[in-house]
Amino acid sequence: MDRTMEDRARQILAQMTIEEKIYQVTAEMLFHMDETYETKRNPLHGSYRNPGHFMHYQRTAPASPSEVTAQINADMRRSIEAQPHHIPPIENGEALHGAQWGMGTNFPQPIALASSFDPALVERVGDAIGRECAVVGVRQVFSPVVNLVRDCRWGRTVETYGEDVRLSCDMGAAMCRGLQKNGVIATPKHFADNYAAGGRDSNYSETSERTMREVFLPPFKACFDAGAQSVMAAYNAWEGVPCSANERLLTEILREEWGFDGFVVSDYSGVQGIHSAHRLADSDAKAAAMALKAGLDVILPFNSFKTVKEALDRGYLTEEELDQNVLRILKAKLSLGLFEEPFRDPGAADALVRCQAHKALALEAARETIVLLRNNGVLPLERAAVRRIGVFGQSADKIPIGSNYSGPYGTPWQGEDAPTPLQALREAFGSDAEVIFAESSEIEALAPTCDVNFYFAAIVEGEGSDRSDLRLPAVTVHQNRAEDAGLIVDSATQEIKEDQEASILRLCAADPRAVIVLQNGAPIDMTAWIEQAGAVIETWYAGEQGARALTEILLGAVNPSAKLPITIPKSVGQLPLFYAQKPSGRGYAYCDNDGKPLYPFGFGLSYTTFALSHADLCVTDSGVDVICDVTNTGSRAGTQVVQLYLGSHDCEVVRPLKELKAYARVTLAAGETKRVLLHLDSDAFCYYDRKLVYGLHDGAHTLLLGTSSEEIDETFEVIVSGGKISRREMERKD
Repeated sequence: MDRTMEDRARQILAQMTIEEKIYQVTAEMLFHMDETYETKRNPLHGSYRNPGHFMHYQRTAPASPSEVTAQINADMRRSIEAQPHHIPPIENGEALHGAQWGMGTNFPQPIALASSFDPALVERVGDAIGRECAVVGVRQVFSPVVNLVRDCRWGRTVETYGEDVRLSCDMGAAMCRGLQKNGVIATPKHFADNYAAGGRDSNYSETSERTMREVFLPPFKACFDAGAQSVMAAYNAWEGVPCSANERLLTEILREEWGFDGFVVSDYSGVQGIHSAHRLADSDAKAAAMALKAGLDVILPFNSFKTVKEALDRGYLTEEELDQNVLRILKAKLSLGLFEEPFRDPGAADALVRCQAHKALALEAARETIVLLRNNGVLPLERAAVRRIGVFGQSADKIPIGSNYSGPYGTPWQGEDAPTPLQALREAFGSDAEVIFAESSEIEALAPTCDVNFYFAAIVEGEGSDRSDLRLPAVTVHQNRAEDAGLIVDSATQEIKEDQEASILRLCAADPRAVIVLQNGAPIDMTAWIEQAGAVIETWYAGEQGARALTEILLGAVNPSAKLPITIPKSVGQLPLFYAQKPSGRGYAYCDNDGKPLYPFGFGLSYTTFALSHADLCVTDSGVDVICDVTNTGSRAGTQVVQLYLGSHDCEVVRPLKELKAYARVTLAAGETKRVLLHLDSDAFCYYDRKLVYGLHDGAHTLLLGTSSEEIDETFEVIVSGGKISRREMERKD
């Protein structure tokens, strides 16, 4: 940080009373925007959950962007005027796949964005989200989620970028860069691994420090290297200490080792959880002191002034220790320019939010995130041959955004020009085809009379909704609200009206060319029905324009190009299942299962075909270059994602069988060939030795070039010895 800004922060701090300092580390969130709001809101806190998130509740029409901006401006003005030193507060909120203060542009969920394998696209999405946050006055967002998913039963899988370290690093960093271009503080979460065995959210972490450093910490480090100025601590405990009060994480690793100069916020009520959930402190005051002393700076979301004051009065916390927290907060506010420009233009908000450019970007993103898993010659559809379409499944008439972090408090997300799949199909075919939305009880009667049939599957998932079964639900699962620590997340409960697996099997029996469309945020067990389906498309939650993108893919106007960012198992009994596993001392199979996935990480079909050829490797001063020709051998234009994995052996410690290290999206016309270069710097060959020292240690490495983690076309051998990388030539077998 600029020295002048640091000095200015210290000057302000030196003039503050202890009460002012306490207010800077505490926050406020008011749910109800009624006539009592102004009298209930304490203007002295340093952070607020922005009021826009709650303004739409129980209104006949949602609040406009200009109304939200005006309310935030009014709150900001009252706070500045009430502060003895006119310190502006930070208005914060969520932004996992769109600005969640209201009805901002709704982009594909993060798990879908990861399927694009396109960090440049994700950065553009982050830029658009950042603009829609900043324009109304929301200056900090609790995004991105860069926790890796090694057990997809975790209900929050939908919020993540999947299972892979490299992909999560790239996507998280890209989102942070996009957000922060607009003067919005990115806050990657949840530091650090956030779930436990069985996919249980926020349960005690048994993760070793080796695994933490190899797997769960790198995406956070990538976000900080990309400029993220804040981080949210996880609810769970690691190494015997809750993450919100974990000095090892928040001070030793984050600040002393990595040099992080930003501030740390708690997850909602996470600090109180040190007392109430983890039972590590016998009072909230002791819990607050433990967190602030360990390196956490802002206690979210409710008023904790009395708690922190008690901690100081009882000697659990000193004013000098509190000063370190406040200084970090002041520096962040100065770096944002909040002191100079605290207010926003309401008119600019109306002009920007959900503008045509942002809706066009939402459509572009959706096109890149839909994965074609199975296609038995069914797709793309021949428009002229389709005159009657059967549509089944309850999610066919829902905007494919998902319920998790998709709208403001208590109100579903709404936006014009955001069709459901049913509406998009009718829009695409117009009067050329009859689109019939029917109950599954009508399958046997209706499906044989249609030229094409679709089944749109539904699933219950999200924060507070971990799963023990990966099959499509056949009964409604009700979320226990008392256990939903998210506080502001709408219940993920969705009424399931039928046995979906049975309905799919009946549809496939009536029409073997039936297309199954998945709308979900985590892998689904498809083994009972997938071999009977004509085609299967994984759309994830593709956002407000996702239904339109899906229709374009069905009709062949867009060629699918997305790849799986997570392994799809055959059944829940294989979990945890991820491709970057370390070697087994015996085997990988079960007595009734070969241990292999249904679909591997990196897999995705196209309407055309590709070939890799003339691959070669070159060791350079900066690392290793792998080059190859990529040819579109089919009859239509398409995009392939070339993937480069690294498998290590003969190292000082056991290493994963393979890890993604580089990838490239390549778009080709029919018959076209392009030369592609994938570069690995020396860091790609580094690892933690037996003493957990990271470096370019000795070892042998196999580079695997292909189009998924299981589809490998070429391999190369590399040796690292004495800090130098060299190629090992292998004898070729004729």
